[in-house]
Amino acid sequence: MKLPSTPSLRLDGLKALVTGASSGIGLGSAVALAEAGAHVILSARNIKTLNKVVDAIKSKELSAEAMVLDVSKVNTIKKSIENKGPFDILVNSAGLGRHSPSMDTSVEDFDEVMNVNLRGAYFVTQAVAKGLIEDKRPGSLINISSQMGHVGGVDRAVYSASKHAVEGFTKAMAIEWGKYQIRVNTICPTFIRTPLTQSTFDNPERKRWIENKIKLGRVGEVEDIMGAVVFLASDASAMITGSALMVDGGWTAE
Repeated sequence: MKLPSTPSLRLDGLKALVTGASSGIGLGSAVALAEAGAHVILSARNIKTLNKVVDAIKSKELSAEAMVLDVSKVNTIKKSIENKGPFDILVNSAGLGRHSPSMDTSVEDFDEVMNVNLRGAYFVTQAVAKGLIEDKRPGSLINISSQMGHVGGVDRAVYSASKHAVEGFTKAMAIEWGKYQIRVNTICPTFIRTPLTQSTFDNPERKRWIENKIKLGRVGEVEDIMGAVVFLASDASAMITGSALMVDGGWTAE
């Protein structure tokens, strides 16, 4: 009797691009992919911080390098990705929040969030996919979305709008690129403890709101996202595309 074999979670011989890789979820994603065997190009705006992260990853005898990339500057995305690609794996983790009551939203805050969370993510995904199609290679493209891409939240109208849009273009791209064996999915975290979210956790009222909504009774940590990234990047998820992987502790279950 021939038994089925579990698909591998290893990523040896593959090249990955992670945006927003200098801290938080992006940094965790880069480490996870490197530990699984991928050569990881970490991108962000600050090269000094990136180099420190890359050095730390290399100190673990893992494969990584830095690339300066500001995803809000769409005119530079294509060239930067062409120079380093093609990439077998993408993790779009660059993100921005400008939280305020929706009645107080400024045009400047709206545009800044959309330029990074939506416009930047869209055109990075497009550029990576173009490289794969031209090279006739399959790939796994992962957009870090949010539970707020499926629900709403106090003071998060703009952020939620940007992430709902990411969910939409992810599904559309998955439909278009399936024939090329390019998979496109999202990971939707709950509130993850990072330097960028610390101000939210410092607000007692918001902290109570978060803890009441998360059914597992704790906030998320970067480590909670790392396994999901490796899973979606690997052959273990070979039949998954156009989907949202919720890592929200049950927030959206109700």
